[in-house]
Amino acid sequence: MKTSLIIFLVAFAMIFTQCKKMDNMEVSQMSAIDNTTIDNTIKELLNKYGNKNEFRIEHGVKQAASLWVQADGSPEEFKKFCIEYFINTDEELDKLFNRLQTNFEYIRGLYRKLVLELNKPLALDIGEKLPIDQDFGAYDPTAHFEEDFYKNKIAFQILLNFPYYSLDDKIKLGPNWTRKQWAYARMADIFNSRIPAELNQKISKSLTDADSYISEYNIYMGNLIDKSGKTYFPADMKLISHWGLRDELKSHYGEADGIEKQKMVYEVMKRIISQEIPENVINNQSVKWNPIDNKVTKDGKEIQFKPEPNTRYKYLLENFKAMKAVDPYCPYYPTYIKRKFEQEFEIPQEKVEEMFVKFISSPTMNKVGELISKRLGRKLEPFDIWYDGFKARSSISQEQLTATTKSKYPTREAFQKELPVILTKLGFNPEKTAFISSKVQVDPSRGAGHASGAEMKSDISNLRTRVGKDGMDYKGYNIAIHEFGHNVEQTISLQDVDYYMLAGVPNTAFTEAWAFVFQKRDLELLGIKETNPDKDYLMTLDNCWSSYEIMGVSLVDMGVWDWLYANPDATPEQLKESVIRIAKEVWNKYYAPIFGVKDEPILAIYSHMIDYPLYLSAYPIGHLIEFQLEKFLAGKNLGTEMQRIIKQGSILPDEWMKGAVGNVLSIEPTLESTEESLKHIK
Repeated sequence: MKTSLIIFLVAFAMIFTQCKKMDNMEVSQMSAIDNTTIDNTIKELLNKYGNKNEFRIEHGVKQAASLWVQADGSPEEFKKFCIEYFINTDEELDKLFNRLQTNFEYIRGLYRKLVLELNKPLALDIGEKLPIDQDFGAYDPTAHFEEDFYKNKIAFQILLNFPYYSLDDKIKLGPNWTRKQWAYARMADIFNSRIPAELNQKISKSLTDADSYISEYNIYMGNLIDKSGKTYFPADMKLISHWGLRDELKSHYGEADGIEKQKMVYEVMKRIISQEIPENVINNQSVKWNPIDNKVTKDGKEIQFKPEPNTRYKYLLENFKAMKAVDPYCPYYPTYIKRKFEQEFEIPQEKVEEMFVKFISSPTMNKVGELISKRLGRKLEPFDIWYDGFKARSSISQEQLTATTKSKYPTREAFQKELPVILTKLGFNPEKTAFISSKVQVDPSRGAGHASGAEMKSDISNLRTRVGKDGMDYKGYNIAIHEFGHNVEQTISLQDVDYYMLAGVPNTAFTEAWAFVFQKRDLELLGIKETNPDKDYLMTLDNCWSSYEIMGVSLVDMGVWDWLYANPDATPEQLKESVIRIAKEVWNKYYAPIFGVKDEPILAIYSHMIDYPLYLSAYPIGHLIEFQLEKFLAGKNLGTEMQRIIKQGSILPDEWMKGAVGNVLSIEPTLESTEESLKHIK
């Protein structure tokens, strides 16, 4: 699910990743250094040190020159700086690297702690939110980092001494690099953009505003009624969109009246997408709402209402504008789309889209759809993209599961105490269990839940989850196990990696994969054993169908951002119309042939589209990674293998996968195993 505070991650990523591709070693338009000065500086360094480090000298001087502006000094001062600060010996370069990574650990770690503290009133259910809390939450203490480090010339020392490698270069050269070479390459990734501090601040504010909007977007389910005034849900049930609504819908498979509840939830979702939802039913328990006819009543009488005024799309548009404003400062990755996929994911968008389209176009999907229809005993409904009947818990009622979790975890503190037990059940040895447990703190979340990973070894990671007054319901427990998977990955990938610059995983899809691995074991961790001999086949089908659903959602997300770049002056109304159109187009092309109904907008419901710009692709990639991991982990100790695999750190995705399971990231293992499973499950 959500990994870390997205406001912090995105804003910080803008600083600690680079926006220039130096393949051709071009000098950017902002540079105040002419080619003659560059050539003379290179020549003087070669005369001084010889040709041993010719590659580093040429690349270093050109990198530094590309971001040197007039305010940094004259061309002569630039030349003097390069002569003074270029490091020629391996020993001295290693000393510089170690000091830099040590200091960056402090800086990142303390920035993260500050952001976490300032966002507490927004992120945690710890009391009243004040208007000032929104302002503090929007404040980005990292906004001036880049600006300051160019002024004090530390950025230029890094640019001068650590060559940057493009994604193509890393793909070609990375397989033969040592761990230290990988760490040096990650040091070079830190700088190479000069984004004005005010733009970083605007990004932070936009993301914070959107996240607050989503975190408070709750529907009181006991106030939903049909034409006769009948309610279907508990009076005290409050569900956040979209996570809570989706999980509630999924929970009713196998119930006699489950489809009526599912249809009502689905109508709520469609009203949110279309913004026909009455504004006064959002996070409000004082009125009744019939989402099918879209009528609101109070004290038994129908009342007039105003629909939500495209607020959902206003926040999406503001995030786009904030991200696009950075484009001129990233000439080689000139769109947020490229920065997201080529820089952050290190998988080009074209490759991601190709994988997803090939997967959801596979004839295998039609076979799985037919199987689900047979198991349900009816034609597929659009909301069956969330069919949950392949999971072991599908045979256990939601009420039973919630009774178990509320009894076991009446408070947040009870779940905190259970962390060592969970880790032990997953195969971690006593020493590692105690250490990881000491590094994770469970907090009460306002939203659906998320995990925030530490950025320095002396700090802890935070697991934010919802626990009701009468205990943790099953949905909350399921999410908490998912988030704990993130926390365990975050702890190992920080504490056990050999170089701090390699801390983490290749991208967010990889931490999602580990979260899925944990989440899949939620019943096992409750002590509910699965004895079905078809368990593995069912798990394969579940992974396949989940991937099928979320890949379509991701294609919509990418399509919306492509449209935004083509229509940067769009209004919220125009954006809404386009999001719905794109969602229907993706549905009609890849889902209508299986579901038998056209023009469904449901792929646009995900809240990530609003407050997590272009994050959604991490989920389907994560499902693919998870499947390959699960196949490899079969019969092995999860705790032992997880530690071995995660210690690889933030190298390229395919290199990480080869080290983990022996093969690159691929859709084929899932499709092949699904075909095999279809032979056994009828």
